[in-house]
Amino acid sequence: MVSSGTVRRLGFTCLVSLPFTAALALLPPAQAQNADPVFPEGADEMQQDLTDPNDLRPLTQDSSLLSLQGGQRLMAEASGAVDSQNYTLAATKLQEARQVFNQLSNFYQQLSTSFSGIDNRIFDAQRQKALETAEMRDEATYQLALVHRAQNQPELAVPLLIQIIRSQNPTRDLGKRAYQQLFELGFVDSPYPRPRDSQPTSSSPATPGS
Repeated sequence: MVSSGTVRRLGFTCLVSLPFTAALALLPPAQAQNADPVFPEGADEMQQDLTDPNDLRPLTQDSSLLSLQGGQRLMAEASGAVDSQNYTLAATKLQEARQVFNQLSNFYQQLSTSFSGIDNRIFDAQRQKALETAEMRDEATYQLALVHRAQNQPELAVPLLIQIIRSQNPTRDLGKRAYQQLFELGFVDSPYPRPRDSQPTSSSPATPGS
């Protein structure tokens, strides 16, 4: 049994959260864009100043279901649940956070691809956001695996850890930590990185991550 302190020391995305999915299903369908849209009188005055830090748009607030801030809020709630050893609640919050970050990463990647060869500024910005949110998704996945260890459910932790290694590459820090968890669980027999005295004299360069 892994204690709350152990989860913290070790470092503190497969199941889809029903509450999150159900909430998305309530969103109204997108309307077809008219060729000649008609704007209400005074629309220019009603236009938001997006440079005003006090004028927050809906998806920049932590109350939104689909926002970076919303995912971070779920991570914080999961951390609090771990502190109180409420691992069931922690797992639920981490599953929701994982889904949020995964959706964001996919959407940013789609936007980036759409602007390829059209506007490099938007292409690069959305690609960077896709990478950052994918990193957050993998971190949420790692923490979820630790919670499953604390619940004595290694069979649920192993698939998540393997997903992290595939996403991150074993040479990166999070990939190494995920592999170490597999080693501690007894799923793999060979430690990585190898002890210095057992390192081969020459090695091939690391394969770039996907």
